[in-house]
Amino acid sequence: MFHSKFARRSASTMGVAAVLALTLSACGGNVATSGGSDDGSDFPSGPVTLTIGQDPGGSTDLIGRAIAENASDALGVPIPVVNKPGANGALATQEVANAKPDGQTLILLNASLIAITPLAVSEDEAVKLEDLEVISGISQDDYVLVANAESEYKTVEDIVAADKSFNFATTGVGTGSQLAQALLFKQAGVDGTDVPFDGGSPAMTAILGNQVDFATIQLGEAMPQIDAGTLRPIVTFSEERNQYLPDVPTALEEGYDVPVSQYRAIAAPKGTPEPAVEKLREAVSAAFESEEYKEFNEENLFTPHEIDGEQVTEEWTANAAKYKELVEKYEIDLGGEK
Repeated sequence: MFHSKFARRSASTMGVAAVLALTLSACGGNVATSGGSDDGSDFPSGPVTLTIGQDPGGSTDLIGRAIAENASDALGVPIPVVNKPGANGALATQEVANAKPDGQTLILLNASLIAITPLAVSEDEAVKLEDLEVISGISQDDYVLVANAESEYKTVEDIVAADKSFNFATTGVGTGSQLAQALLFKQAGVDGTDVPFDGGSPAMTAILGNQVDFATIQLGEAMPQIDAGTLRPIVTFSEERNQYLPDVPTALEEGYDVPVSQYRAIAAPKGTPEPAVEKLREAVSAAFESEEYKEFNEENLFTPHEIDGEQVTEEWTANAAKYKELVEKYEIDLGGEK
């Protein structure tokens, strides 16, 4: 049986996030820029704002800032970053989708918002990729199921054999973390109660403090604790073994159909002129080629997935269909009212 405890969602934030947030005031509170011509011929006409729908300090924020820093020279203007967290990025994405389509306002997208969140919210609340012009895919960030290092559980087989109910932490409602964990337990016949937190940091705090039995979080956030010996990785949810955890099996290898990873892309409002889109793609591509950005990916354990916008749309649409099929097949309720 699969349950969900929304009342216990944490409001915790990272201390560093609070410090970073103070630095954003210079960027202004609104997603607004000077605006360019309708045909994009004078793009960019000023700083290009990159909006991020998550708190400062997390994986999505770090990726956005790295791209902004390394793409600004090629674009010839600053790319200030504005954080507007809320609803797994839906609020920020909808705001950008409704902005003037001139290329001056961008959004850093998480695939889960497009492919998974619609399974947990009403149709009116769901964000649609068709409302955006995808500039480029960025990277892949895998999820890993972890237990406290002091736990007796080392494998999925151990969890199944225990024949008991568990609490597990996820990074929020409608996220890949929640979907992956729910699918695994449902297919394995494990009775689990979902405890959704507001991001990977509070979820990791919960597992380190033995407040929950397991947690599914992104590898980049979990790896320092894995290396320190305080967390034990059990399985990853990627289609192939993660290059940074080569000795840890995937859920697929263990016999469970749970291919869930986090992908990210950068997008502009639908209708952005082609000249502006092309300049943005060139600038983002230049960022990908910089040594600084490549080192950033390695340091943070991100796997490059630098595909064009059309491929992003195809992959994310296919993933959305796959996840919907799995949720219906295993009768999983991620918490939404359809």
